[in-house]
Formats: sequence, C-alpha cells, structure tokens
Amino acid sequence: MATEENGTGLPASIEAAWGLRERPGKGPRPGLTLGRIVDAAVGIASADGLGAVSMSRVAAELGVSTMSLYRYVSAKNELLVLMEDAAYGPPPPGDPAEDWRAGFTDWAWGLRSALARHPWVVRIPISTPPSTPNSVAWMERGLACLRRTSLSEGEKVSVLMLVSGFVRNEARLTTDLQAANRRTGDSLETSMAAWARLLERVTDAERFPAVTAALRTGEFDAPGGPDDEFVFGLERILDGVEALVSARS
Repeated sequence: MATEENGTGLPASIEAAWGLRERPGKGPRPGLTLGRIVDAAVGIASADGLGAVSMSRVAAELGVSTMSLYRYVSAKNELLVLMEDAAYGPPPPGDPAEDWRAGFTDWAWGLRSALARHPWVVRIPISTPPSTPNSVAWMERGLACLRRTSLSEGEKVSVLMLVSGFVRNEARLTTDLQAANRRTGDSLETSMAAWARLLERVTDAERFPAVTAALRTGEFDAPGGPDDEFVFGLERILDGVEALVSARS
C-alpha cells in the first residue's frame, strides 16, 4: 500500500479510513467526498461483483472524471480496503453480563451476516491484519468476549483468528456454491442429488467403504438446512475453546 507524504508514515488506505487525511484543497468539484466514492464502489460490487469495480467505473457512477478520484483514493487497492471496512460496518453491541461463549456465538453470527450482505468481500485477498476502524472494532468486540477467561492475550487472539477464519471460509464456500448454482440454473438440492448419483456410479464398497456407508444413509442426497453446517462447525470449535478455557481455569 502506498504512503502519503504527510509525516504520519501510515499506509494511505489506513490514513483515509481513520480520517487522518486533509480534504483536497482544489481539483474535485464540490460535493465529491471519500464516503461517496466508497459508497459508489460498494454499490457496483454488490450489483455486478468485485471484478466490475474500477476507478473509471466509480467515476462514471459519480459523474466525475477518473483523475478527480485520485485526490481522495490513491489506487484501487486502497479503495478495496475502504470498501471492505464499509461492508463490515460496526459490530453488534455486546452485553457485559453475557458469558464468553454466548458473546462469541453472537459475534460469529454477526460476522457471518455482514459477509452474507456483501459476499464480494471474501474475494478481497487478506493482505494485512485488521487495521481499519470497523475491522479493529470487530477485533475489540471479539477479544472483549474473552475478557473474563483465564486465557493469555495470545490465546485470545488465536481464538479470534480461529473463529473468524471459520466464518470467512464458510461464507466463501456458500458464495461459491451459490455462484455455481446460478451458472447451471440448478438448485442446491438438485446439485447435491446429482453428486450423490455420480458418487454411486464411480465408487464401490471395497475401495471407498466410508464413502459408501455415507451414501447408503442418503446423507449426500440433500444439503440440509442453510445454517446446519455453520452451526455444527461453530459449536465444535467453541467446544474446543471451552475445553481450553476450563484447563486454564
């Protein structure tokens, strides 16, 4: 990420996100703001996918020249950082009285909801740890859930990374499956049933006994509820964290 020559030494995108830059003094027409630029880019990504976002497309949406954007955003990579922060939004408020597991469960569901609202976010490569206002607020909220446990600070951060990684991976898998179904025109139920039939044709009990056993139960014939795998995975992860919390106590 590029840096501005204003003495802060911070990446340009971080300066912009935290409001540490001065507004350009001349050039852009009145009314053009960093917030409007980010909002326009988010709208494009939501409508047409992340690949449709370009500086020229954003400028066209705002009715300004492409060059005028560069007085607010130095590069597309910087714009992506700001878009991601806007998409996440602030985390849901926590309840000081809730226990760590209930708090972390709410945190994970809130993060999943944010990614479901803006599925293009999972297409942005992770290049830095949380550094923008909303991402740091999400980190604060997650770590605060563990404040009354006996976990070390390093363990708390590791728990946060474990759960957030699970949420992001599940969101990306869901997005990929939905995109595949849109391309084929099939429902998830139809796709799962076709996959089960394919496995039945190419596998046998001698070479693939475990797969065959699952096929015989009909487990692969239907996808289940939309939240089933998320609930199962999150609960198993938190079971493991709970064992660690108990061990540290």
